[in-house]
Amino acid sequence: MLNPLYRRAIFTTGAPTVACLPLDSGYEVAFAGRSNAGKSSAINSITNQKTLARVSKTPGRTQHINFFELDPERRLVDLPGYGYAKVAHSVKEQWQQTLTVYLDTRQSLRGLVIVMDSRHPLTSFDQHMLDACQHARLPTHILLTKADKLSKGAAGAVLQQVRRALAERYRAEDAPLPTVQLFSALRNIGIEDAHHTLDQWFNLKTTMGPDTEHPQK
Repeated sequence: MLNPLYRRAIFTTGAPTVACLPLDSGYEVAFAGRSNAGKSSAINSITNQKTLARVSKTPGRTQHINFFELDPERRLVDLPGYGYAKVAHSVKEQWQQTLTVYLDTRQSLRGLVIVMDSRHPLTSFDQHMLDACQHARLPTHILLTKADKLSKGAAGAVLQQVRRALAERYRAEDAPLPTVQLFSALRNIGIEDAHHTLDQWFNLKTTMGPDTEHPQK
C-alpha cells in the first residue's frame, strides 16, 4: 500500500541560491537529473499530483531549488536540471556551484534520487553526480524513467546493465552502493518501489522492498 503522506506535498519555497535555503532541519530527499530526463514528471507521479512540479519540454526551466513539504519535518526537493539546458554558461556555472554546496553542506539531506532516461542512462553528467554523492557518502537511488518507451526485455537489460556498471565503479568504495529501478510516470511503473526507498530515508515505518536498504547519512 502506498504511503498517503506523499499526496500531501505542497510547494513552500524556491531558493535561487544556497543563502535562500529554508531552515536546515528534519529530513529532505532531493531529486536531480539531466534536463528533460523526466524529473518533474517523476515527482508528480510519486506524489500523485499532476502539477506539483512544473513540467516543461524546454530544458532548464527548473532554475531554483524548489521545496515541497510533506509534513513539518519532511520535504521533497527539486534541484535544477543539469546537462544540455538551454541557458547561459554563467547560469550553468551558478547552478553547479549551488548544487555542490547544497550536496556537501545540507545536514537534513538524507538521500538523492537521480533521474535518468532509461534510453540514455549514465551520461557523463550522471556519472559526475554519482561521484559527488559517493564522495559525500550520500545514499543514492536511480530512477530509470520512460521505461514504457522500451520493450520489457530491453528495459530489463538496461536495468541489469546499469546495476553492473554501478557495482564495478563503486563496490570498492567506503560508501553506500547506489540502487536502481525502472520507472514510468506515464504508465505508473515503479512508484511503489520509489516509495519504499523514500519511506526509509524519511524514517517512516514501512515494509521495505528489495534492493532499497541504505544507511542513514
